[in-house]
Amino acid sequence: MGSGETKSSTGYGKPPWIFKGSALYQLHLVKAETARAFIPKELRLVEAFGYTLGGFFLANYDHSPAGVFDELVVIAGIVWNPPTSCAWAARVLVNSEEACHHGRKDVGLPSQVARFSKRITPIPRQTKDRIGDFLNKIGVSTTSCHSKDCMDVQVTEVLGPAPSDICNIKFTTDVPKPKFNKWMGPSIRMSLPSFSGQTEYNPNLLKYSCRLACRVRAVWPAKISGPSPLKKERNSDLESTEFTAEEAADNGRNLSISVMLSKPILALEFNCLEMQVEAPIILSNNSTSSLPSA
Repeated sequence: MGSGETKSSTGYGKPPWIFKGSALYQLHLVKAETARAFIPKELRLVEAFGYTLGGFFLANYDHSPAGVFDELVVIAGIVWNPPTSCAWAARVLVNSEEACHHGRKDVGLPSQVARFSKRITPIPRQTKDRIGDFLNKIGVSTTSCHSKDCMDVQVTEVLGPAPSDICNIKFTTDVPKPKFNKWMGPSIRMSLPSFSGQTEYNPNLLKYSCRLACRVRAVWPAKISGPSPLKKERNSDLESTEFTAEEAADNGRNLSISVMLSKPILALEFNCLEMQVEAPIILSNNSTSSLPSA
């Protein structure tokens, strides 16, 4: 097996590539059968009782080599990389052509261009004491003020002849207040190693690392809903490769949606996020891909 670092073919410049913003990292129990459809056969899935650990990473970057953009990384599961493990992305959706091209060519990610439609709804803070009731009656209550918002994010894949809805993500966010800083959790530093590649844009098997520095805290898991109805899979054999290009694209999309709709077990909010993405290392050279088409 050969090894070496890849070089950027986009305008991102030299690595490490720096991204700043905020994110929601949500872990799900994903059926091993679903995850295996994305992961190369030579890699061993980390699983127990028929499930692996997947989920998603929803980020909003206000500073990056591609400028301001949103990203949804659907994580199929984790695979062994002794003595630890690495994540495998089933699908990456971004609302930036430049970020999409970089993900495909430089990092070997199954990136697609998508539209992120956001709607923010204030959540009223109800006052339950007698003073609050009196203020309500005389019209000077502050119950219309709120400390939280409901964020509704509709993600729609736009690359291709027709847009395809992927999912709707609904979660609560704190509203910043002057003079009052919310508790954003402790400052941490962590590394998230990942495998990638074996796509039509980058057939090599790659490994890269994301180094994060942020404030982190546990939050209520986001509520995920998928498009209705999902396009029916051609057959139940997830390992079948006898698909037309359109069927393969639908199959990969539907399986990614299945990952999003799996059972959440933990959600973490990352604030003051700074992420450094190192250049991937080529682990092996491959001329063909056995993964579902993105």
